[in-house]
Amino acid sequence: MKSVILAEKPSVARDIARVLHCSRKLNGALESDKYVVTWALGHLVTLADPEQYDKKYEKWEMATLPMLPDEPKLVIIPQTQKQYQAVKNQLFRPDVNDVIIATDAGREGELVARWILEKSGCRKPIRRLWISSVTDKAIREGFASLKNGRDYDNLYRAASARAQADWLVGMNGTRALTCKYNAQLSCGRVQTPTLAIIRAREEEIRSFVPKEYYGVTVLAGGVSFVWKDPKTNSSRISHKEKAKEILNCLKTDSGNRVTSLQIASVSRRKKIVSAPGLYDLTTLQREASQRFGYSPKQTLDIMQRLYENHKVLTYPRTDSRHLTRDLVPTIPERLRAVSTGPYRALAGSLLSKPIRTEKSFVDDSKVTDHHAIIPTEQYVQLDHMTNEERKIYDMVVRRFLAVLYPVCEYEEASVEGQAGKYSFFASGHVIKNPGWRAVYGDVIYDEDEEEKEPREEWQGKRDQSLPQLTQGQRLPITSSQIRTGKTTPPRRFTEATLLAAMENPVKYMQSKDAQAAKTLGETGGLGTVATRADIIEKLFSSFLMEKKGNDIYLTAKARQLLELVPEDLRKPELTASWEMKLADISHGRLRQQVFLTDIRKYTEEIVDEIKAGQGTYRHENITNKVCPNCGKKLLAVNGKNARMLVCQDRECGYRQTVARSTNARCPQCHKRMELVLKGNEETFVCSCGHREKLSAFQDRRANEGGGARKGEVQKYLKKQEAEANKGFNDAFAQALAGIKLQ
Repeated sequence: MKSVILAEKPSVARDIARVLHCSRKLNGALESDKYVVTWALGHLVTLADPEQYDKKYEKWEMATLPMLPDEPKLVIIPQTQKQYQAVKNQLFRPDVNDVIIATDAGREGELVARWILEKSGCRKPIRRLWISSVTDKAIREGFASLKNGRDYDNLYRAASARAQADWLVGMNGTRALTCKYNAQLSCGRVQTPTLAIIRAREEEIRSFVPKEYYGVTVLAGGVSFVWKDPKTNSSRISHKEKAKEILNCLKTDSGNRVTSLQIASVSRRKKIVSAPGLYDLTTLQREASQRFGYSPKQTLDIMQRLYENHKVLTYPRTDSRHLTRDLVPTIPERLRAVSTGPYRALAGSLLSKPIRTEKSFVDDSKVTDHHAIIPTEQYVQLDHMTNEERKIYDMVVRRFLAVLYPVCEYEEASVEGQAGKYSFFASGHVIKNPGWRAVYGDVIYDEDEEEKEPREEWQGKRDQSLPQLTQGQRLPITSSQIRTGKTTPPRRFTEATLLAAMENPVKYMQSKDAQAAKTLGETGGLGTVATRADIIEKLFSSFLMEKKGNDIYLTAKARQLLELVPEDLRKPELTASWEMKLADISHGRLRQQVFLTDIRKYTEEIVDEIKAGQGTYRHENITNKVCPNCGKKLLAVNGKNARMLVCQDRECGYRQTVARSTNARCPQCHKRMELVLKGNEETFVCSCGHREKLSAFQDRRANEGGGARKGEVQKYLKKQEAEANKGFNDAFAQALAGIKLQ
């Protein structure tokens, strides 16, 4: 008898088949004497649309809401029906005894496999392959210690409960809003609070009133000193008169200037700085956005290639920044695998001595489904990677090396000096032992860099090198002056900082409920590491957010939606409480049906609230241009990478790309240009006024010797066109496509 192995993707199935010597090709499967390896294409089965439960739901009407099916109905996704049938054929072979689930080791991966088994009616025994990387070694070890599939029943129940809850709230809320306000509006337990967070930041910015502040600095003996308030330790002075008073203190009663500053105290302390923690997916996405401008979705896609195709990194969809103790013996082999190119000397230094591990990055209690992202034992070939893959791989490898290096040791010096009646301070530090900083050289990226308030240079040069100074020593004053600065508003969200806010949305809670705040912290905030990138992309593709440069702005549609949607759906607390209950289901502490009964009641409440709403919705981006298909006026929208005209009737679905953002640089001001359709040929247009036809641009770049070939440009443009013309990428896409507004 044989075992069917069900993988989530063809690439993983091929790897498993190769390791298990399954070389005979079948329709949608690979076979050996012992195993049959088949695969899904992500989800092959999903929850049915409303009209598949009852024909009355075909027409979007408030009278048919709420929709509360007694039991969830699973349907085969039409686009992948062929592969579903191939999988089903293998499952029901008479020579197949059991099923080995080899989908991604997590909640959604479990759902992919279980829905296929449930829809097909397969009741054969199941075992579970649970691995964090797809190297040959990991696959062999995983098959040597297969788990009982029933041990993951509660994980499946949690995944199914999440899907059903999102269907009930999302489908009903979306239909109710659309019917009530005669507009294409949608809501969800993650996307709506995310929009509310952005609105809260925009309100902070709008209400912010800048204030001028001052500081007094003294240059003495080549050292920069700054006045600081001895009570608050702040160098900012609110009133200019106070700053002038401090400056005047440097004059004697006779009007002569104080010519020296006397050292009142000198303290030197040895300090250490540990390496930053290993990467989880969110932290990696944030830093990749800061350093390279990659979107969270782009970073995740790159990570998936490094995980599935190159097999050089472990499972990317993790929320842990720690390793488990059983991984420690594998560290030398991982170091040998990365000992190439720029990492050879760094890894070699670690291999020449005992490997040090600390609780700061090895802690079983802080690892849930998957450990932090680290290199695998697979030997790496850097020349087989794209430039993007090299950059992300470099980030992970250097972080892995850094935590294994010693701490950075430095000496921090603080000096207080007396000039006139006031005290001035200076500080600086000298690196004694770079430790882990040697892995990065001169470049260190602060994880919270974008969130920190801008700091004036004169407010204190922490990195200045201080000479040897002694108490009582006098330093000649070279200059003294008043410096000016202005308080700045909070920064607008970028994709990197929005990810951070979704991960830790406590500060945006409307309530001060300590228990709710604790819940948010324990559940990891809005969404999961696996879904946040997709949520951000959905908000762009549904024209609720737009980008100007790197900054994110809400559209008029989003601002109106937040006024019309039920208040509960705007709160981060809602999704946090859901995730806590789902965690309870996965650990057997809560029954799935209890949770879903509460969700059904909640669905009724939000539908009633929307029905009773007194608000109105108005298209603020309507144009005078008419849809060529249905005759309705088009809406002007800004997608993430393009400006478009779209029909306000989703049933029509007409879209026209007006302009696309590109990486092409203006020859005059070197800013990025837009590609605009002008007449019969596309034209590059820059904000400085420069215009250049596409053909002329290609000729110029070819003559310069640095341009892409025409075929490459056309391929890039087609890719941009496909992205610009994508519809909603969410669970409600097909349902929304059938909206008929009366």
